[in-house]
Amino acid sequence: MVLAYRPTLRWLQQFADKKISPLHIVDVGCGGGDMLRRVEQWANANHVAVKLTGIDLNPYAAKAAREFSGASSAIEWITGDAFSYQPETPIDIALSSLFTHHLPDAEIVRFVAWMERVTVRGWFINDLHRERFPYYGFSALAWLMRWHRFVRHDGPISIRRSFSPEDWAKYISAAGLRADAVSIHTVPPARLCVGRVKE
Repeated sequence: MVLAYRPTLRWLQQFADKKISPLHIVDVGCGGGDMLRRVEQWANANHVAVKLTGIDLNPYAAKAAREFSGASSAIEWITGDAFSYQPETPIDIALSSLFTHHLPDAEIVRFVAWMERVTVRGWFINDLHRERFPYYGFSALAWLMRWHRFVRHDGPISIRRSFSPEDWAKYISAAGLRADAVSIHTVPPARLCVGRVKE
């Protein structure tokens, strides 16, 4: 995930001292669960009580995430569509990491509107920033490191589907949110993060 977890954890830090017990955090498109395992480590280190849920449509994701997480982890892994998810406890925070670049524009707008509707505290998207260097740099590095052909093929495609700040401003507006209600900022290397904190 190449340090993609760091801006997400920095954003979560603002909730560390708010004494919300427990803080229900849902990771949409969780894949193998790397991000939520980092969040679980962050919560333990900061003594933050959390309920962590990972959701992914891929039926193999939850199985892999459980195996990678180990018996000591309390993360709940769900196979399904986030839009249909109806938890027993409200969602305080929704997260996504390297997920939205897989969606068409209309689904990104729908996703933003869904997060805004279902979350109590806010939401955070951590995805790819469209720049020239990552595209060519990744291709060269993948060839040099002799990475698997799937990685060499999929990486540049994902980078081509990455975003500019202007893209996110458009999605935010289409989802019915004011520009000043959402933060959009770049984080090296090649990350673009979009966050919303509800007061």
